[in-house]
Amino acid sequence: MKKLVLASQSPRRQALLNQLGYQFSILVADIDESVHLNESPDNYVLRLARQKAQVIFEQLPVEEQVDTIVLGADTCVVSDGKILGKPADQQQCITTLRQLSGKNHQVLTSIATVSKTLVDKKLVTTQVSFKSLSTAEIERYWQTGEPCDKAGSYAIQGIGGQFVTSIHGSYSAVVGLPLYETSQMLAKLGLPTTIANLG
Repeated sequence: MKKLVLASQSPRRQALLNQLGYQFSILVADIDESVHLNESPDNYVLRLARQKAQVIFEQLPVEEQVDTIVLGADTCVVSDGKILGKPADQQQCITTLRQLSGKNHQVLTSIATVSKTLVDKKLVTTQVSFKSLSTAEIERYWQTGEPCDKAGSYAIQGIGGQFVTSIHGSYSAVVGLPLYETSQMLAKLGLPTTIANLG
């Protein structure tokens, strides 16, 4: 039986992978997540997901690589073609959420698998619409602590979900791991979900 390694310390990704019924271990890749010069948001998230998985795969002992699949993922929030990362402080959070206020934006989540026989990757784009936010609302939201480590300064699965007026695409991808695409990719590598095994 093939072993699965998740190259992420995100509790949200871990919960989503558990939701699919997978058994997996966790190893975290220490990589530079800076955006390259003239790099598009699509290429950025695809590169990071693959790089996370690749780094962990190459750290495995050679004898373990044969039957191990490493899954990497990355998510970014994009507004008007600009990547909105995790806020460094309250002011950056305010600036980011003002930019999202009353508008549509995109959440890009990429997943990548690295194994001995195949490197695969997939990009999922979801359109998200926000209600108009007052500065007071944004400041109160910052005080909850939730935006601090979130791309785009919000968590759709948390308190920030109340700002979302509509979503077109994959909700789980916005949280951090697209369930459909992940299950399809892993099944292709011989790791079907628990339900798929019931047939």
